[in-house]
Amino acid sequence: MASKSDTERHQYLNKSFGNTDYTPAATHYLALYTSAPDETGGGTEVTGGSYARVAITNNVTNWPAAAAGEKANGTAATFIQATADWGTVVAWGIHSHITNDALLRFGTVNAGAGQFIASGDQLQFDVGDLVLSED
Repeated sequence: MASKSDTERHQYLNKSFGNTDYTPAATHYLALYTSAPDETGGGTEVTGGSYARVAITNNVTNWPAAAAGEKANGTAATFIQATADWGTVVAWGIHSHITNDALLRFGTVNAGAGQFIASGDQLQFDVGDLVLSED
């Protein structure tokens, strides 16, 4: 289950109360962390070994309609094969830009236990693995 960042909370509150316009990103970028972020951002994003954020077009194919108070990814999100050890990945984050920017949502990998990504590994989030809800 994912948590919402302060940045996203503020965008929704400003839109709902005060009518400050907010346009969602056309593309989201999935990031991996060896130290988890929190509501204010932070965390330590994976670097090196061919790591790159995964682009996810913001549409109903990749993010089908919410049900039972949740929304999950409708397609798999696959990272490039690691060319060096990435370490233990403990969290993921969804950003609105390919480089450093405001974090929108974040969640844990294997319930916070993480997963070690060695050179040659390729991490994939299957359909339904990235679960978003309003808290």
